[in-house]
Amino acid sequence: MVSMKRLYDSVIRDHFDRNEQMLFLSGPRQVGKTTLAKNCSQLTEHFRYLNWDKTQDRALILVGAPSLLNGLPLNALLPRKPIIAFDEIHKYKNWRTLLKGLIDEYKGQLDILVTGSAKLNVFRRGGDSLMGRYFYYRVHPLSVAEINRTTLPTAPISSPQKIDEESFQALFEFGGFPEPFIKQDKKFYQQWQNLRQEQMLREDIRDLAHIQELAQLEMLAIFLQQQVGQLVEYSSLAKKIRVSDQTIRRWMNVLESFYYCFTIKPWSDNISRSLIKQPKVYLWDWSQVQDKGAKVENFVASHLLKAVHFWTDIGFGKYELYFLRDKNKNEVDFLITQDKKPWIMVEVKNSGKEPLSSALHHFQSQLHVPHVFQLAFDLPYVDIDSFSLKKPMIVPAKTFLSQLV
Repeated sequence: MVSMKRLYDSVIRDHFDRNEQMLFLSGPRQVGKTTLAKNCSQLTEHFRYLNWDKTQDRALILVGAPSLLNGLPLNALLPRKPIIAFDEIHKYKNWRTLLKGLIDEYKGQLDILVTGSAKLNVFRRGGDSLMGRYFYYRVHPLSVAEINRTTLPTAPISSPQKIDEESFQALFEFGGFPEPFIKQDKKFYQQWQNLRQEQMLREDIRDLAHIQELAQLEMLAIFLQQQVGQLVEYSSLAKKIRVSDQTIRRWMNVLESFYYCFTIKPWSDNISRSLIKQPKVYLWDWSQVQDKGAKVENFVASHLLKAVHFWTDIGFGKYELYFLRDKNKNEVDFLITQDKKPWIMVEVKNSGKEPLSSALHHFQSQLHVPHVFQLAFDLPYVDIDSFSLKKPMIVPAKTFLSQLV
């Protein structure tokens, strides 16, 4: 994995400075979790990294605490406690029981980091609950704001900061996963993409989700690439792939659990004639989307999801991402809520020449959203705080996204 400074390095340091709970770090394959875990060696003189996929490490894990902690000075007065990092430990059947025993026995003497390429709060395979024993952080691909700064923000919204055009275009074309973004080589990108897809579908999902119909699951993954930004029609997908509606729903949940795609639901509170049905679907890796308009929308959706996850995980409040649509065909691409109240409304357009959407005013009058934007992907960066604007306006995507995380 290519090493580069990440925002999540600051998250890990801050967590261990302030908390005794374990740190759970999950995110898609190749997003940089292993590098983040190994970077913990810079935080302490006493660091141990164990990867379930490595035979020697697996043997130590199976023996249990005595072998895992052998040689670590747990009772010594040190500038910083020893850190032990478990990578992909969720593949072990009794992983939760192991971690519960460690944190209960050695809390205050040892910091524990756990990473996984599946949602660690979903794959709870046996053992007692770990409730209250860990804090959970979701690692996302690189974003406009993270390319500019990797220090821990003190508030959800930051000052705008210009991203250079080359980095912005590389982020859009190659995606936010560190290796292809840094290399910016189309041949490498294609090889990397093929291998990552193969490992996720034919190793991770096969082994952990026990799905045997992998060819049909791959078909679903391909169809979802073509439906980015659209409502999920479960019955239509079921007919194309020749499985039941319920199977499609179950497979969609699995693909979400392994960070292939994510769905967002419509917001219905205080909306007259609201449409409360299907979610819209997006990919974690927007570079896989072929249609330019859908790719732009997915690019923004991914930035917004990263923001609401980060703000929630770091403790700024409870943030969620929705879209808006009613039966009169008024629609806005995204709505962010802050502690269950509408906070930011975003419409996405390719061009700054497109007129301001009337749906922004329509929904703002109903929801009283304080921050309303129409993002234009092609407009150049402007050094103005988007959140100082008092009415719905067209703003450059480069400016707005730089103020997130």
